[in-house]
Amino acid sequence: MVDKPLVMGIINTTPDSFYSGSRQQAVDAVLSKAEQMLNDGATILDIGGQSTRPGSEKLSADEELHRVIAPIEIINKNFPEAFISIDTYYSKVATNAVATGASIINDISAGSIDAAMIETVAALKVPYVLMHMQGTPQTMQQQPSYENVTKEVLDFLIKKVNELRKAGITDVIVDPGFGFGKTIDHNFELLRNLSVFNMLNCPVLVGISRKSTIYKTLGTTTDESLNGTTALNTIGLMNGASILRVHDVKEAVEIIKLFTAYTLAGK
Repeated sequence: MVDKPLVMGIINTTPDSFYSGSRQQAVDAVLSKAEQMLNDGATILDIGGQSTRPGSEKLSADEELHRVIAPIEIINKNFPEAFISIDTYYSKVATNAVATGASIINDISAGSIDAAMIETVAALKVPYVLMHMQGTPQTMQQQPSYENVTKEVLDFLIKKVNELRKAGITDVIVDPGFGFGKTIDHNFELLRNLSVFNMLNCPVLVGISRKSTIYKTLGTTTDESLNGTTALNTIGLMNGASILRVHDVKEAVEIIKLFTAYTLAGK
């Protein structure tokens, strides 16, 4: 488990990720963003070469590799102390990214899109972010439905964690998958019940930064959703989150400092 909550900064080497502020296509821009995030207190940098927003176009593994390898290489060269996560569901991308300097694999598909992913992660011996998603990025928001979203997501993660451990993957981070095949109500229910996921004895990642649950509830936009992100990340920490995956590192680090002071007060 994580002793103190950590921040994972999002860097997308894409032209079409849902939040324009996370898009860094030029290598120099990636390096500058990485430096800023590390200076602001990020522990992990999550590099993604393919948008997984609802209805996004699916890229091939080779197209994705073309977008992520040079950025990972230059970050690793300039900031060797940084932990780099590769956001991919392709085993080929995962293998090449780890060879270039990545040390965590963040797979939104839980190994369901590329059948070789699980054995690849086991062979690479790196931590694996296991996320729940109903459907695929192309279909996931087409009327997602659950009888009990918390129970169904928890049951899925229990089954997959056991499968991963049997495959030899010991370092597993679980992600309930906010916005991935869930309605706004589903997302709020999962956040309210987040503490139940601690029974898995894995760090719990919350990735709700600037998502539509926030700006649709507030009647604003992605660009105006930082304050809402801060509010929901604070609730996430109070309910047991270990890692905050965010677009805005400085603000997330400040939340953790205040949360830590709050939990230690009077002890």
